[in-house]
Amino acid sequence: MLVTGRRRMDEVLELVKQDLSGVQTGRARPALVESVKVEAYEGSFMEIKELAGITAPDPHSLVIKPWDSSILAKIEKGLNEANLGVNPVVDQEIIRIVIPSLTEERRLELVKVVRQKIEAGKTFLRQIRVEVKQKIDDQKDGAGVSEDDIHRLYDELQKIIDEYNAKLEEMEKNKEQELMAL
Repeated sequence: MLVTGRRRMDEVLELVKQDLSGVQTGRARPALVESVKVEAYEGSFMEIKELAGITAPDPHSLVIKPWDSSILAKIEKGLNEANLGVNPVVDQEIIRIVIPSLTEERRLELVKVVRQKIEAGKTFLRQIRVEVKQKIDDQKDGAGVSEDDIHRLYDELQKIIDEYNAKLEEMEKNKEQELMAL
């Protein structure tokens, strides 16, 4: 049960990591646009990373080169609808995106967004802890399970929760530093 809990907590960390990668930091990173969904072909939605190569030639711009130039306009439309705060520009067979520098006010807003995402991750961890604790409690009356075993499992569970909370806090600290760097 602790192994299952740890696996689910790893999934929460990965989810939060992906969520944080979409927070614009003023630097051009392919992760900012790669998961934007686009209606590529007659009702089939695909992520940009599945439709095009995405590069960051310099710290303030992205270049998206679709493998099929017929979907260039659809990718542009998808980027506009994603409300990323960027303005995609079609340049022959590529799309250029200039990432504007962030104002101090915008940086502080994004720090709040990061904190909300981290808190959501901590909430998921608490839910997992409650479920694992319930499974431990269900074993109390089982044959061959002593009170010491139960307390040991509680202690291990708490150590795991503390470890994962620390990982989330480290992710938060790193993202805040990235946002506040000039």
